Amino acid sequence: MSKHFDVVVIGAGPAGYIAAIRAAQLGLSVACAEGNAYADPKGEPRLGGTCLNVGCIPSKALLASSEEFEKVQHHLDDHGISVSGAKLDVVKMVARKEAIVTKMTKGIEFLFRKNKVTLLKGYGKFVGKTDAGYQIDVAGEVVTATHAIIATGSKARHLPGIAVDNKMICDNEGALNFETVPKKLGVIGAGVIGLELGSVWRRLGAEVEVLEAMPTFLAAADDAVAKEMQKLLTAQGLQFSFGVKIGEVKQGKKGVTVNYADQDGKAQVLECDKLIVSVGRAPNTDGLNLESIGLKANERGQIDVNDYCQTAAVNVWAIGDVVRGPMLAHKGEEEGVMVAELLAGQAGHCNYNTVPWVIYTSPEVAWVGKTEQQLKAEGAAYKVGSFPFMANGRALGQGDAQGFVKILADATTDEILGAHIVNAHASDLIAEVVMAMEFKAASEDIGRICHAHPSLSEVVKEAALACDKRALNM
Repeated sequence: MSKHFDVVVIGAGPAGYIAAIRAAQLGLSVACAEGNAYADPKGEPRLGGTCLNVGCIPSKALLASSEEFEKVQHHLDDHGISVSGAKLDVVKMVARKEAIVTKMTKGIEFLFRKNKVTLLKGYGKFVGKTDAGYQIDVAGEVVTATHAIIATGSKARHLPGIAVDNKMICDNEGALNFETVPKKLGVIGAGVIGLELGSVWRRLGAEVEVLEAMPTFLAAADDAVAKEMQKLLTAQGLQFSFGVKIGEVKQGKKGVTVNYADQDGKAQVLECDKLIVSVGRAPNTDGLNLESIGLKANERGQIDVNDYCQTAAVNVWAIGDVVRGPMLAHKGEEEGVMVAELLAGQAGHCNYNTVPWVIYTSPEVAWVGKTEQQLKAEGAAYKVGSFPFMANGRALGQGDAQGFVKILADATTDEILGAHIVNAHASDLIAEVVMAMEFKAASEDIGRICHAHPSLSEVVKEAALACDKRALNM
């Protein structure tokens, strides 16, 4: 007889491992299946999924290293600090990144042991359903689950006709492991991943040219944010071409040649040492054998779910990148907690209106809720408060006063509808507004809260006050 669990989670990325841990905390017997896509030197599966192994965590490690190098090269002189002869050891920098990843994956293994989550080593796929529950095959061993949670994440989307070898033509995985800094780096896609990885190698000395199919920059962001970031990133040295149509991409011994048509339809050629293809991600739903339990992926490769991440199959749930909504690790984590709590009879909930977005460029971009163009399209009556970091003493003291905070509030009720931040610490500052929106706070509520002085958070307060044209320091 196969082993039986209350819950079997397929996938140990942020959505899956968090769902497994929370379900175990609530007293359910839990197993989590993970294959060896990101294996350690011994071939053992490394937990954490794309985010921890080849995504969020390693990219932020490289962003931090490259930022330190750029500070030494260009910004310490402003503080009266002179440095000469600074050298870059790319191999050591990448090794530091790998050490952080290893530490984090081992941390999840510890959390599984602590919470009595059984790790099933291998890829999980459905076999069928019996009276005892769902049959799930993991590397040849079949286990039974009363509830199954699909959390298999996503993979880099590739373009037809462009062979990614992760040596010269790379997706996010290869772009994290360059052994030397390319002299010329091409990037296809001006989205989050393309901008972050492009920024890493630009800081380290690469000339970076970004080709984007969309006619505008950061179309999903607030117009004011997109305009500001395009200006700042261009000033840093990133080169952008928008509205392009990619043609033939050829790889030679010395580099890569990208043929494309520009916004006016004219033929252009980009020659580079390495090319990063960053055109989004695709759900990992292949190989799950969904048909055996009466499910199938939709035309986008996703699994259809309701507001509580329930699929059409009773007691089968799907979370994270395999379902609708933004492909964000923290969104998947919240869904994982929601589903685990629902399974335990609690009132699990995920508020998709307060899921923050972050781009870890320099400066960072963060936003939550509606953009101004969305509110205009809806015909909503709203008011705007904006305040620049150049008027903030802490930002000036840190030598990084770029950007602003912009808050959108309902014109009648004053409820906060959205917030948009451009700043080196935007990823942290956005949390205050996320919490305020979760409690349906008004802009006046933030404006009346005492904020520490001097601090960057004062700019959030000033932007809130500016919604009623009562900013105090401008």
